[in-house]
This record gives sequence, C-alpha cells and structure tokens, in this order.
Amino acid sequence: MSLPPGGYYVTINNPETGSRLAFGTLICALAPFSLGYFLSYLLRGANAIIEQDLVADIGLSPAELGLVTAAYLGAFAVFQLPLGILLDKYGPRRVQTALLSVAAVGTLLFSMSQSAGALTAGRAMIGLGFAGGLMASFKAVVIWIPEERRALANALVMSSGAMGLLLATQPLEIVTQIYGWRSVFVALAAVILLVALLIFTVVPERKSSAPAQSFFDQFRGVGAIFSDRRYWAITPLLATTAGSHVAIQTLWAGPWLRDVGGLGRSVVAEHLLIMAMAFFVGILLTGVVADWFVRRGVKLLNVMIFFTLLYLSSQVGIVLGINNEFMLPLWFVFGMLGQVAVLAYPWLATQFGAAQSGRAHTAANLAIFGAAFSLQYVIGAIIELFPAAASGGYAPHSYQVAFGVTLLLQLLALAWYFLHLRLLNIASAP
Repeated sequence: MSLPPGGYYVTINNPETGSRLAFGTLICALAPFSLGYFLSYLLRGANAIIEQDLVADIGLSPAELGLVTAAYLGAFAVFQLPLGILLDKYGPRRVQTALLSVAAVGTLLFSMSQSAGALTAGRAMIGLGFAGGLMASFKAVVIWIPEERRALANALVMSSGAMGLLLATQPLEIVTQIYGWRSVFVALAAVILLVALLIFTVVPERKSSAPAQSFFDQFRGVGAIFSDRRYWAITPLLATTAGSHVAIQTLWAGPWLRDVGGLGRSVVAEHLLIMAMAFFVGILLTGVVADWFVRRGVKLLNVMIFFTLLYLSSQVGIVLGINNEFMLPLWFVFGMLGQVAVLAYPWLATQFGAAQSGRAHTAANLAIFGAAFSLQYVIGAIIELFPAAASGGYAPHSYQVAFGVTLLLQLLALAWYFLHLRLLNIASAP
C-alpha cells in the first residue's frame, strides 16, 4: 500500500530518512494496531468478569478456571518466537491481519463451548490470534518512530490496551448481565474480524532498507538473542513482574476482592474498573516520565527500576490481606505500575538493532507470557489446596499463600537483576 498523500505534519523524524512524517501517515500506521491491542486486553481480562458465569454454566473448579483462562497466555507465549521471525520478515500489517482472523474464530468457538476442554481450546485460539497485538504495534513503532521517542510511542500504544482492560470491567459486566456472556463473545468475534480487515486495508507498507534474510538466518538471529548475557540479565525481572500482573489482574484480582475484600459482584466490577483506569494512567505516566528523564540523560532502565520498586511495595499489602481503607489504593498502585517492564522494550530494540527488534521483543514477551501462563494456573492450583470458605468462595488464606509465592519470585528476580547491574550499565552506556 502507498502512504497517504499530504496532510498535517508533525515534528517526528522518519528514523530511516530523517524526513517529516504526515500526521495522517502516523494515524494510518499506528492507530489500527492500537485497536488490535485494545481488543487483546479486552479479551484477556474478560474472564475476571465472567468467571462466576463460567463456574455456574460449566462447573469449573479453581484449577480448571485457572487453566482455561491461562490457555490464552500459554498459546500467546508459545507463538512469540515464530511471531518475531514473521514480523521481521513480512512486516506487522500482513502478520497481524492473519492472526486477528484466528482470534475471531477462537472467540466464536469459546462462545459455543459446553465443556472445560472446549473452553480451553477456544481460549487458546484467542491467545494465539492476539499473540501479535502488542509486538506488531512495537514493530510499527520501530519502523516509523525515531529511537529517542519510542518509549513514549510504546506507552501511547499500550494505553489502548488499558482502554480494553477498562471495557473488560463494569461495562462488560453490564452488557453480560443484559445479553449473556455467550452473545457478547459472538459480537466480539465480529468486531475482531472487522479490525483485521481495517489493518489490511488501511496500514501502509514500508520496505526495509536492510537486506532480506532467509528463515535460517532469522532463526540464527533468535539463537543469538537467547545466547546473549544481556537478555538473561534483564528478562527474569520482566517476566516475573509483568507476568504476575497479567496473571492476577486478568483473573484472580476479582475473586480476591470478593473473598478477601468481602465485596459483592457489582462492587468487584467497580473496583476492577478503577484498577483498569489505574493501568491506563500508569502506562501514560510511566511513558511520559521515562521520556522526560531519558531526554535529560537518565538511563531508561533506572526509571523502570524505580517504578518496579513501587509496584512490589503494593503487593506486600495485598499479600498481607489488607482489606480496610488502604485496600483500593494498594490495588490502584498494583494496576498502575504492573506493566513497567514495557520500558525495557526500547532498550532491547537498541541493544539488538532495528532489524532484530521484532525477535528481541518477542523473546522477552515469550518469557513474560510464559510466566503469566504458569502463575495464573499455579495460583488456581494453590487456592484449590485449601478448603472452600463457608460463604462458598475460596479461602482467604489461600490467596496469601498463592500471591506470596508470586511476590517471592519477583524479589528473587530483582536480586538477579542487581547482581548483573554492571553488565546492564555497560550495555546502556552511550
């Protein structure tokens, strides 16, 4: 496709040619991918609202509920490595169009499922189809946005995911109560297919100036990333922090608010809405703050670590089961700072180069969503070890143990990061 002619110009330089980019070009190049990421988070977080319906209709146990929900994350994680190769070889437009079509089919299958197995299969297809939701957007950012502004551009893209998470709270609860969760998922399947068509017809193509690589060379590039000490120095922290946030906010936060916080279903939905708003604020805030500090010479990873420490602090109160007036502020901070790992993605693109940025990003994403898949299932399995509460929910103490395990893993990863701080500082040096 060709670029839109004319239009208003902005002061963002093209990273390859140094020329100005038309505002209309930026909208066509990035906004459709943001819609895909919006839907990705909407479907990712939906089970936190409909989990009671799934338990009532299908009879799922806590472990089965965790597995069904985590199937999204498992398929998402497994496809990250081939995704990076496909993005670098074919570009985000064609790859994302095909993947969203798969997500639409999976959403339709999920809506018709009558068993845990069918739900898991449909949920896995949804996860596979949305595997490129963020990475395709980040690849488009690398193509169109200069290096020093990518942290801000990535944050703007991620804010669309926050809007999807917002919709997957009280608005989804209201619509589900009116039409039923199955009808809602049929409608979502149609919307996903429309966005796939939009990306295919609207997004412009940009041919890379780098020489084309064979699939063998692409796979060899993946091996180079996995053998790089910089990747292993930072990835455990990204995986455990972002993975725990995804695992908890998109499923187990709702049951915690019900069983530990003592809230009713409608109030739980309200609190999840506030947490989603916090996520939206946090993504923009961390992106803007990081952009401000980086332009003044502060290292991007140092900004990320500051926000990570605040995020871990909020989890201490949650693990302790605080359900007084401090409960909502703790969850607000948790929702706001849970994805600060995104600040490492521009750093990864710089370390491994634009030609390998897709593979570098998806290698990190593999670890993050692999951790999210594992933690979401393990939390459910730990909760199932405890007797059910007299109220019919899960035992409050079970959440302390399950969430405590995730916090411990994050603290160990933070210690690992600091053990490798010298290596990362050398890599970050100008």
